[in-house]
Amino acid sequence: MTREPVGLFLDYLSIEKGLSKNTLSAYRRDLGRYSDYLTKKVRVQAFKDVKRDHIMDFLLAERDRGLSPSSVSRLLVAVRILHRFLAREGQIREDVTEAIESPKLWKPLPGVLGVGEVEALLNAPDIRKPQGLRDQALLELMYATGLRASEVTTLHIGHVNGGDGTIRILGKGDKERIVPLGRAAKKSVARYLERARPVWAKPDSGDFLFISRRGKKISRVTVWMILKKYARLAGVRKKVYPHILRHSFATHLLENGADLRVVQELLGHSDISTTQIYTHVDRSRLKGIHTKFHPRP
Repeated sequence: MTREPVGLFLDYLSIEKGLSKNTLSAYRRDLGRYSDYLTKKVRVQAFKDVKRDHIMDFLLAERDRGLSPSSVSRLLVAVRILHRFLAREGQIREDVTEAIESPKLWKPLPGVLGVGEVEALLNAPDIRKPQGLRDQALLELMYATGLRASEVTTLHIGHVNGGDGTIRILGKGDKERIVPLGRAAKKSVARYLERARPVWAKPDSGDFLFISRRGKKISRVTVWMILKKYARLAGVRKKVYPHILRHSFATHLLENGADLRVVQELLGHSDISTTQIYTHVDRSRLKGIHTKFHPRP
């Protein structure tokens, strides 16, 4: 693809708009990457052949290589202004960027632990001690249910239904949801309640599920410290924080074929668009399935 249209656009910005050298340099750099992508990846010969999907794929590729959301948004602005200029000059028939909204596709993607990393994390506590029993129960519960740290710290013993293996959660906006515990989390919580919590419980401990050695309700800071401690012991090199178990919970469910609407309900999201951020992780899996089963991959 010739870069002549980009050069004409930069001349227009310089002469007619009087933009500074630094601003022009930024436009030149951004649009140079855009032109290179169209030429090398899409192999289009002229801007008149550019489709909306080409632009979306370029923006996603830039995001995936580590550009911040603000930088990707800046790229979209540059591409949009270029196409608007080319349409006005009659060099392209239509401005395909008009159909591009500023979507949420380049929000920072959530950090996710691999299944092996989660296994190592959950096996790190020393369950021969009360603290290890509590910590393993807490980590197992967070990964099994996708609870937020704020939800974990306010859980009551009565919220756990050991009979049917579910937990009742009061989430944002006092919205209640019922989430299955799973065998491993159910076992860990039962073991903690039997062998550890009674050791620490005080008359004023109340009915809170997770308490400290002093018998007090644990805080979100405590949850964060517990996660950091066992991530270090497990050799997890990624940046960890309480929400990473929630992200991993949703991601692993989708990777194994769970329906997006089900994951939305389990997470307690009121809007499915919030849940859709997790679908990025499934792209490689979907491509593999398509290649394997489509008659003309």
